[in-house]
Amino acid sequence: QVTCIEVVEAYVERIKEVNPLINAVVKDRFEEALQEAQQVDKLLSEGPSNDYLEKFPLLGVPITVKEAFSLYGMPNTSGLVNRRNVIATSDATVVSRLKQAGAIPLGVTNCSELCMWYESSNRVYGRTNNPYDLQRIVGGSSGGEGSVLAAACSVIGVGSDIGGSIRMPAFFNGVFGHKPTTGVVPNDGQFPNARGVRTSYLCTGPMCRYAEDLEPVLRVMAGPGVSKLRLNEKVSLEKIKFHCMDHDGGSIFVSPVDKEILQAQKKVVEHLESDLGVQVQRVAIHKMKYSFQIWSAMMSSKDSEGQEAQRFTDLLGDHGKPVWPLWELMKWLVGMSSHTLPAIALGLTEKLVNLNLSGKAKLVSMGKSLQEEMEALLGPDGVLLYPSHPTIAPKHHSPICMPFNFAYTAIFNVLGLPVTQCPLGLGSEGLPLGIQLVAAAYNDHLTLAVARYLEKAFGGWVLPGKV
Repeated sequence: QVTCIEVVEAYVERIKEVNPLINAVVKDRFEEALQEAQQVDKLLSEGPSNDYLEKFPLLGVPITVKEAFSLYGMPNTSGLVNRRNVIATSDATVVSRLKQAGAIPLGVTNCSELCMWYESSNRVYGRTNNPYDLQRIVGGSSGGEGSVLAAACSVIGVGSDIGGSIRMPAFFNGVFGHKPTTGVVPNDGQFPNARGVRTSYLCTGPMCRYAEDLEPVLRVMAGPGVSKLRLNEKVSLEKIKFHCMDHDGGSIFVSPVDKEILQAQKKVVEHLESDLGVQVQRVAIHKMKYSFQIWSAMMSSKDSEGQEAQRFTDLLGDHGKPVWPLWELMKWLVGMSSHTLPAIALGLTEKLVNLNLSGKAKLVSMGKSLQEEMEALLGPDGVLLYPSHPTIAPKHHSPICMPFNFAYTAIFNVLGLPVTQCPLGLGSEGLPLGIQLVAAAYNDHLTLAVARYLEKAFGGWVLPGKV
């Protein structure tokens, strides 16, 4: 009905209109994107479009890419000042697959420094703002993607997630985000990439405004790896065994869950029970109370070959000298550090984690036993409903006061489970609400099907400023 050039031009204009407010796209490739759109229109004028859509399932679809991924000709700093001159000379594997499927990248989007914090702000590009309230955070580390999608500046986002970096921005910005089962989508071509034990926890996945877009994008991203998933299986929602957990059990490190988030989850349970005739089973999994400690211990443990996890302070130095966090803190206090306060704080806490080795071993063992408990609970046909975060999008800088709230998403990275974050409309302050849908490993098709169902029931993404 419309030409590809019209679509790309519309998105380019939209970015130009709102990006000065949200600061989500940090480098654009508009000229190249418009040229690629012309090529698509030329291709479609030469033959029947059905042939092309088989070969190029995302033909002409505008996308954006988290700046931590290599996109040829674009910066690849991950918000690190001493990488500000790094320009990608190739494409990350998922970016290459999306391009080969016909997608057109419009540019790269902001992230937190080294992708290890849940506010997307750094000393290279500054801070990204939430389209629903510019005084609020967008989440991290794929925060630019969450913001750009929510503001209707892109159709598909490429995100990565080692502690909730797809799902938190998707939640705070009221869009869909999917963390696939570990090991299905390749992580190659992003900085920093996972090493050692963390290769089992880092996931690359899609972020979209509409639930139906998650699956086709996941198929392209996974490539041959898609055979590990059961995406072709028809899902009968009435036969899913639904479980529900309102909170983590009361961790001392994490905020209590907001009443509005609990209320939204209750509405989901009531809707599932009345509309599908299912019984949603309330569960209390005791070990979830230790989510932050388990994630932290497993992230810093050795892999099966005894290789140590890469130290964050080494990454901050980026192949140069490791950073001394205490010295950086002194510099930060007088405005001389090139690093953000959360990055410095993470460098300091990293040293503390390794002081208590026997406690760490116990937590790793607890994580393994929680994984077994979760897999047994969920089985081949189970979906767990769980909050995406204990609070709605907080104000800028406030995450530093409650730094461990990301535990609500992070625990599922070390458990290797697929999770879809699903928006549930806006709360009383006009900010997005949402829920995590969790299934057993390789059962991504279940959470994606429930997300499509809940989108119809609760309205999905809401255009900012509409209410």
